[in-house]
Amino acid sequence: MTTPRQALVIGATGGVGGAIADRLLADGWQVRAINRDPATAAQRSGRSGLEWVRGDAMVQADVVAAAQGCEIIVHGANPPGYKNWAGLQMPMIRSTIAAAQATGARILFPGTVYNYGPDAFPRIDERSPQTPRSRKGAIRVRMEQALRDAGVPVLIVRCGDFFGPRPGNNWLSQGIVRAGRPITSVMAPGPMDVAHTWAYLPDVAETFVRLLDTDLGAVEVVQMKGHEITGRELVAGLEAAAGRKLKVNRLPWPALMLAAPFNESLREMLEMRYLWNEPVLLDDTALVARLGAEPRTPLVEALRTALAGQSSLPVGEGQLAGGEQGGGVSILPAI
Repeated sequence: MTTPRQALVIGATGGVGGAIADRLLADGWQVRAINRDPATAAQRSGRSGLEWVRGDAMVQADVVAAAQGCEIIVHGANPPGYKNWAGLQMPMIRSTIAAAQATGARILFPGTVYNYGPDAFPRIDERSPQTPRSRKGAIRVRMEQALRDAGVPVLIVRCGDFFGPRPGNNWLSQGIVRAGRPITSVMAPGPMDVAHTWAYLPDVAETFVRLLDTDLGAVEVVQMKGHEITGRELVAGLEAAAGRKLKVNRLPWPALMLAAPFNESLREMLEMRYLWNEPVLLDDTALVARLGAEPRTPLVEALRTALAGQSSLPVGEGQLAGGEQGGGVSILPAI
């Protein structure tokens, strides 16, 4: 019998970390997850098969100890609600780097479009200039630079806005569709004809795991095209997934500006408004060259799974012509 490959996941209760943990478990990996309260985290995650260990991602010694024997370290930690990025993100990535330096493990890191400003739009590739327009984007650039400078093997997969089978810290479940109630309306954060890129979390996890079986260099950066869709196409996909017509509301940015001085999440969210005002797309040429094709679940299937996971699918609605039904949706700020 062969010994299972071992991985450490930091942020296994979150969207990206949890999705990659699920995919690794399905592939026969032994997956360890670190959390300050392992018992609560195990219950919250709802995942079987994970080995939970006590530790704090801010404490290097804890992460180094948890990473012993691991071949990869998945850095899926992300402060919810955009809160205290300046105080948390760099210490956590330094802990992950220290663990990789101590064990020789490869770091798996989900990249974002926050690193880029309008000078890189509309089509971003691996050579595009990273001149972010937000504080959060500047922090993400610093994190990636720290990974490149660390002298450890790294795999960065850059994606658009995440969504997945479980509600979480993402625009779909916290900003566009209100989780926990049947969908009746959608809150649109930008112009309806502007294209935006979305990444379905199981596809992201599949991409990471498939890339591990390719000939990777010391530091590899690839991008996922994901689902490139306009606001109208997103609404149409949600209507097909829910089987009903949906009312479209506009995200009230002026009202959010008035409330922002009293709410950190809203202040930070306002910085990202520019990403909705013009096309932000990712070139997946390098990824396709490695894998032959990018893993991509059909949009309606992915949206239906996401709506079901966040308890937003309608119940008992009759089918409309063409597979649609009559009904609604609601999109609120992702906070």
